[in-house]
Amino acid sequence: MVTDSATPSPALLRAVAERAARDDVQFRLVVLNPAKAELHLLHPERHDKAFEAECIMLETLPQLERAAGAKVIGSVSVRHDPAEAIEETVLSEPVDEILVAIPDAGTKSRLHRDLLHRLGRFEVPVSKLE
Repeated sequence: MVTDSATPSPALLRAVAERAARDDVQFRLVVLNPAKAELHLLHPERHDKAFEAECIMLETLPQLERAAGAKVIGSVSVRHDPAEAIEETVLSEPVDEILVAIPDAGTKSRLHRDLLHRLGRFEVPVSKLE
C-alpha cells in the first residue's frame, strides 16, 4: 500500500482490516517523501523530511498492525512520485496487489492523476482507496 501520510487514515485502517479478513496476507506500507517534489533526490531536505516521516510512521505502525492482525513492514521512500516509489518496491520484492491511499485532492500534477494507468505496467491488481 502506498500513501502520502505517515499516519494511517481511518479508511486505510478499514481497508487493511477488510483485506486481512479475506486472506492470509503480508502488508508493506510505502509512505511518499513529504518534501517538495522539485527538490533533487540528493537534496538534504528530502532526507530530513523522510526521516521525520519515518519517525511518525514508526509510532503509528502498530495501528496498521492491529488492523492487519500481523506485522506490517513500513518504509518512507526518498521519492515523492507515487509511481516511482511503487516501482522501487515492486522491483525489489514480490508484490501481489497495490493499494493506493492517496487522496485526489493531493494529486496536483498530470502524472499523479494518471497514476492508476501508470501502475498498470506492473501487471498486478491496483485498488484506489476512495
